[in-house]
Amino acid sequence: MNAFALLFVGLLLAGVAAKLALLRRQVRHVQAHRDTVPAAFADAIPLSSHQRAADYTAARARLSARQTLASAVFLLLMTLGGGLQAVHEAWATVLAPSSLVHGVALLATLAVLGWALELPFVLVRSFGIEKKFGFNRMTPRLFIADTLREGVLAALIGLPLLGVLLWLTASMGERWWLWVWAFWLAFNVLVMLVWPTFIAPLFNTFTPLADEGLKARVEALLARCGFQSKGLFVMDGSRRSAHGNAYFTGFGAAKRIVFFDTLLDKLDADEVEAVLAHELGHFRHRHIVKRLAVLAPASLALLALLGWSMQQPWFFAGLGMTATDTASALALFFLILPVFTFPLAPFFSHWSRVHEYEADAYAASQTRASDLVAALVKLYRDNASTLTPDPLYSRFFDSHPPAALRVARLQTLQH
Repeated sequence: MNAFALLFVGLLLAGVAAKLALLRRQVRHVQAHRDTVPAAFADAIPLSSHQRAADYTAARARLSARQTLASAVFLLLMTLGGGLQAVHEAWATVLAPSSLVHGVALLATLAVLGWALELPFVLVRSFGIEKKFGFNRMTPRLFIADTLREGVLAALIGLPLLGVLLWLTASMGERWWLWVWAFWLAFNVLVMLVWPTFIAPLFNTFTPLADEGLKARVEALLARCGFQSKGLFVMDGSRRSAHGNAYFTGFGAAKRIVFFDTLLDKLDADEVEAVLAHELGHFRHRHIVKRLAVLAPASLALLALLGWSMQQPWFFAGLGMTATDTASALALFFLILPVFTFPLAPFFSHWSRVHEYEADAYAASQTRASDLVAALVKLYRDNASTLTPDPLYSRFFDSHPPAALRVARLQTLQH
């Protein structure tokens, strides 16, 4: 085992240990506070709802712990265990080794194996935990239909995409990673343009917002915020889940405002307006643009690192591969990337929470902060979101501020 293999295994084991420890802390903390509703929420959330949220959070955390272990075993089997090399050799019996079609087959097989690993956890989460706590509304028939649609889309889009990426790496010389980066950015922009009108409707029905009173209020809010939208739509989220949400999607002239029907059922007009104002706060503060401004050069740096790693024999040997083709390098690199980037998780989580606070402040400037507080409390209650997360776990993983801190901050902004 070379030095790189030792580094990889060490970081993997350390990351798994850290995740399991944090998940254990989360379970213990929410269970320790299960029988007392925090004072700030005592008048709005009954003890039974608080206890349900604690049990729901603990159940999801325990499942995440099992999935973490399974993913680590899978990663070791595919790398040092020789799994990826075995897939490479199996396809080489019927396809020209290291050819473009062989590379596509290798990467597609890895994707299917990853999907197969996740499937049992998806089933337990949807038809076990979500059903037990009253959130799952998806039937087995709808689940199968969704899976088939996703598979067809993955084949129609993913296979040509892999082919183009492998062709670029083989045809563009030593700086191929610049061409791959440019192509990847263009592809993501294209997805943002076509997703709202061509892909999302394959899975959900989007109908124009029919409530004229709410529509007028929303349009007035959009005008105040300088946000131009192609339409206001209601999505039939209740077909699959009782969770509620609202978001805007698309890019440029294709931007849409989308409300889950479950959200409109739970909140009054003032609260819906406040929730949307929060989402518009992300737009006003250019949070998506700021994230792209970080992720775009970061992805370029990663591709350059991949280009360098492919030239190093220890990279392949340290990860259980004798094959040194481009597809194998891509597979290995993106298999192990989460192991090396895991320590960055708390920094990205903190950055996301800062953005959430900024969006809340913007909402409070455009609507009443008390309306957003009321909406959040309802969503915390109805979505069984814990009010008492473990502080260390929350700092590491949570993209949104803990409920108590978020509400306290909003209450200082009331006018």
